[in-house]
Amino acid sequence: MRLGSRYQRLAAGIASVTLLASAGIALADDPQPVDFTHNGVSEAPVAGAVFGSGPAAKTGVAICTTETSTDANVNTDCAPTAGPYNESSIAVNPTDAGNMIGGLNDYQLGLNPGGHVTESVLSRAHVTFDGGKTWSEYPINTNFAYQGTGDPAVAFDANGRAYYATLGFRFVGPVNATNPDIVVATSGDKGKTWRSKVVAHGNGNATSVGDLLDKEYIAAWGDGNAMVTFGDFRLAQKGAYVNAKIYTVVTHDGGRRWSKPRVISGSLHDAFVSTPAVTADGRIFVSFMNTDDLASGRDTYYVVQVDPATGAAMGDPVSVGTVIDGYFDYPWAFGRQTYQDSAFRTWAAGNLAADPTDADHLALVWSDMRNTTDGPFDPSASSIGVTTNSDVIVSESTDGGASWSPPTAWPLPGDQFMPWTTFDTSGTLQVGTFDRSGDPANHKYDYSLLTDTGGGSFSRTVVTTTQSDPTTDNRWFAASPAAGYPYATTFLGDYSNIAATPDGGIVAYWTDLRENATFAGVTRSGEDGYFAKIAP
Repeated sequence: MRLGSRYQRLAAGIASVTLLASAGIALADDPQPVDFTHNGVSEAPVAGAVFGSGPAAKTGVAICTTETSTDANVNTDCAPTAGPYNESSIAVNPTDAGNMIGGLNDYQLGLNPGGHVTESVLSRAHVTFDGGKTWSEYPINTNFAYQGTGDPAVAFDANGRAYYATLGFRFVGPVNATNPDIVVATSGDKGKTWRSKVVAHGNGNATSVGDLLDKEYIAAWGDGNAMVTFGDFRLAQKGAYVNAKIYTVVTHDGGRRWSKPRVISGSLHDAFVSTPAVTADGRIFVSFMNTDDLASGRDTYYVVQVDPATGAAMGDPVSVGTVIDGYFDYPWAFGRQTYQDSAFRTWAAGNLAADPTDADHLALVWSDMRNTTDGPFDPSASSIGVTTNSDVIVSESTDGGASWSPPTAWPLPGDQFMPWTTFDTSGTLQVGTFDRSGDPANHKYDYSLLTDTGGGSFSRTVVTTTQSDPTTDNRWFAASPAAGYPYATTFLGDYSNIAATPDGGIVAYWTDLRENATFAGVTRSGEDGYFAKIAP
């Protein structure tokens, strides 16, 4: 599905229409303030690639296994077919701390004798049984009902049953796909064998009447309980945007049966990118963004409590704070927002986390541009040569989501983006983030762990042992925004992930560019899923 970003279809009534049109950014006839394109098949890793069937695989049989490594950073990828990995999710088995499952967008590429490239995008389970030293890849969907799956999200319930949620796409042409379904696979043997079930159905495609489901995430708890939240973007004739709402589905029998979808975003109708969190006493809260300000394009983060039994909203969504992520808050490249001297698409989205030591304590984290002083940015101008300073933003609730602290930046030099948060077992807030503060040029990134030290302060631990440079020399998703920036990456994925371990530590899982990738005789930097354990 070759879709642009939400900013390619902006509200036609905003004052910036003329400026945006002059920048070559297409405008729809209808308002389209929210992003329904952040999924794994909306970007092609190699120009000209067309969709095809994925390689054969058998459930329960590992596709491949890595060599055992004691390095601080471990590449979890071992597939024999070429292709990038991005959009990482990770979960730790509460019944076996050595067992972890990672989810990634996984692109399988082929090259036929005529030089034509085919791709499938079949997410797989990256599974370790030895605490992250060795990883095996297991197939999730093996019956070819879908040629593409993406936006992976993984979780374990308290009894060690694994859940792997994705979008499921059926290809209807060389570069087109149906609007995706929401698919959840479950495993009772620590991530080897999976059984998939469709829990919500999309319909139509991006240029027709239909429902485009997007950006699902999952939480699990107790014995066989799990909840998926997702966005539903209602489209009219020719794919014109109508509205966007957040839904839930829930299971209480380990994924055999799921409830019908329920709307939880209340009267808000431009909502997207939801994440659920389960509190220590079994309550469930869901965060999401809604585009409240069509004039600026800035979003507002909301949190709503939902019924664990049914998934129904238990009240109206509560506003947390304004997100500084509007049309003119970021520089632009190739028709979407990015950062200094960069081309990869970005957004402000983060997630919600619950403190295991205090059931009323919640934290919501995202990144935005409130500390960037070089704007507002002209969408018709280049991202090359501007200065940006994206920071991690934190807001907390100590009364069970009824009220929230003012959003506060955790400032570092340069850009921090695509953060993910969790509380460790002691109740300390931890944030994993892509982090450019270690490069004075604000080009290369580390993956860093930011730890709340109280009083609005934090400490920074650099997790990566090698920096990655998305501004040049990438094999996948490559374009050249300007001289001096050849083959800059245009897609890193839209999120990273961390999770807490039973011993008080943290595991991190991110998209890394340090390895070379060769395809069709061309070698440049690849995209791989890298893992690290940060001791307590």
